[in-house]
Amino acid sequence: MAEERLTEDLLARLLASPSPQDYLEEGLTCERSLAGYLHELLASKGLKRADVYRASGLNPTVVYDAFAGKSRLGRNNALMMAFGLGCSLRETQRLLRLAGVAELYPKVRRDAIIIWCIDHGLSREGCDDELWRFGEKTLLGTSPLR
Repeated sequence: MAEERLTEDLLARLLASPSPQDYLEEGLTCERSLAGYLHELLASKGLKRADVYRASGLNPTVVYDAFAGKSRLGRNNALMMAFGLGCSLRETQRLLRLAGVAELYPKVRRDAIIIWCIDHGLSREGCDDELWRFGEKTLLGTSPLR
């Protein structure tokens, strides 16, 4: 996967440009689909879609439809997909953005736990255990008794 420029760097270049056309002519913008990004991640990590649905806990149809661009992922499903792909935090945030859902936000308790789990390389099951331990809704959708 080609290294992408940071959004902050691109924003600085855009704001420093005399016109939008000058910025656009630099060829720094890209059109990326969620399905395309999922395929890039799959290839870069040497995985098969079957590996992803097993590791994510998602229904195989959900995984295959997302890779085919047939369906959109909700936030929890996108997070589960990121765990299934073994995404870094940056890759997870990009996947969430492309899925059209909110990125993880460290000021939100549940999101903070998920961020920590991703950063520490936990599996989806490990993340659900941590969420449960802290009384938060798990990615698979079960809520602990409070």
